[in-house]
Amino acid sequence: MSSDRRFGRAQLGALLLLYAAASLLHFWHNAEYVDDYPNLPTWLGRADVYLTWVGLAAIGAVGWALYRSGRCLRGLLLIGLYAVFGFDGPLHYTRAPFAAHTPAMNFTIWFEVAAAGLLLIAVVASLAQARSRWAG
Repeated sequence: MSSDRRFGRAQLGALLLLYAAASLLHFWHNAEYVDDYPNLPTWLGRADVYLTWVGLAAIGAVGWALYRSGRCLRGLLLIGLYAVFGFDGPLHYTRAPFAAHTPAMNFTIWFEVAAAGLLLIAVVASLAQARSRWAG
């Protein structure tokens, strides 16, 4: 497969960074406006939100490190898991309807979901390419 038709490491890395930034934006907004988000648990504070983001981002970082060091399958699986966590943002709407959230809240939620979707597509494409190399 020629390199121009193959999904490459640079594209995967760029989408990983895009998702990390979108996720950080959403978590930052959650942390800084935690009291404004409708019906979030009262025990949830700024530090809890930031600590959760660090833990999730670590999964993506370890996945990237494994991928870059040649442990592609393990790395891609961890990056994929990291991306899947990006689909939890709409759970905000189980606590309160879309209209109860501010435009900024809705933007950060859906920006994270979109970036997670792009990253997950890239992971699946990379896994498919790797599978064809391993099989052939």
